[in-house]
Amino acid sequence: MNRRLAVRYSIVVILLLISAIGSLSVGAVWMNPIEVVKSLVFQDNFILNEYRIPRMILAIIVGSSLAISGALIQGVVRNALASPDVIGITKGASLSAVTIIMLFPSAPLFVLPFGSFIGALSISVILSIFISKFNVKGSKLALIGLAIGAICTAIVQYLLIRNPMDANTALVWLTGSLYGHSMSHVWVILPWFIIALPIIYYYCHQLDILTLGDDIATALGTKVKKIKMVLLLLAVILAGASISVVGGLSFLGLIAPHIARRIVGHKHIHITMMSGLIGALLLSISDALARGIHPPIDIPVGVIVAIIGVPYFLFLLRKI
Repeated sequence: MNRRLAVRYSIVVILLLISAIGSLSVGAVWMNPIEVVKSLVFQDNFILNEYRIPRMILAIIVGSSLAISGALIQGVVRNALASPDVIGITKGASLSAVTIIMLFPSAPLFVLPFGSFIGALSISVILSIFISKFNVKGSKLALIGLAIGAICTAIVQYLLIRNPMDANTALVWLTGSLYGHSMSHVWVILPWFIIALPIIYYYCHQLDILTLGDDIATALGTKVKKIKMVLLLLAVILAGASISVVGGLSFLGLIAPHIARRIVGHKHIHITMMSGLIGALLLSISDALARGIHPPIDIPVGVIVAIIGVPYFLFLLRKI
């Protein structure tokens, strides 16, 4: 890594640390950032330990997971507007999770990630069939994902109408919220994150070869279909696990990789790593705003992410 990249990574990491401390300070009870640091180092604080630290850790893991998932999908599909929510993976996970919430409200906590993962995996299998059997790629694959996502959204709306008593819980979940989460939720998602990251790091250099085109990549000895399947599966694991815990968060997996490219260039190992940092930074800031705009009211963090994401999405449409 050259010096310029090292400086840019350092700046983003410092910003992430600042946003994390700021997030720990904000809430119904304001805490001075200096007192927050002292509490973290020297003493226990009930509010921090039980409420804010788990939420901050979860924001970092989920933001990083969704951003990395988006970077992988954009690399595989070779479409700058692709992301977990655009190609339907988020919608499939949401459908599965809402079904569990509606039909099995007393199900154990660990069931939701598996159910969400199955929903996301089902969508990825459908997309993989189109990739391998029909050689669908690029914008066509994104359009197919949008159509599948629309079907999943219609089924979710039908479930909400048929089960009005549980609709409030499902709607908050669909919007995306970090409210009420504890360390138990962190332990649910952390193993998926730890398992996926080293494999992603191992395969990242293959994405650089895939950008040359399938024919050239095959001529260079790359097993194109296998690499695409593995990377798509890893993207599904990260997105499905994240969605199962905090609900549907739109735009994060779309905008973070674009910001990362502007910072580190077009080498996918750096795009993936920087996307994770940017995603964590964006969600951490969004969560602090969600709690700090009008305390003690806790705005769903998905609303803040959407407010940030929509203008940037429109900016991308003008550039692409």
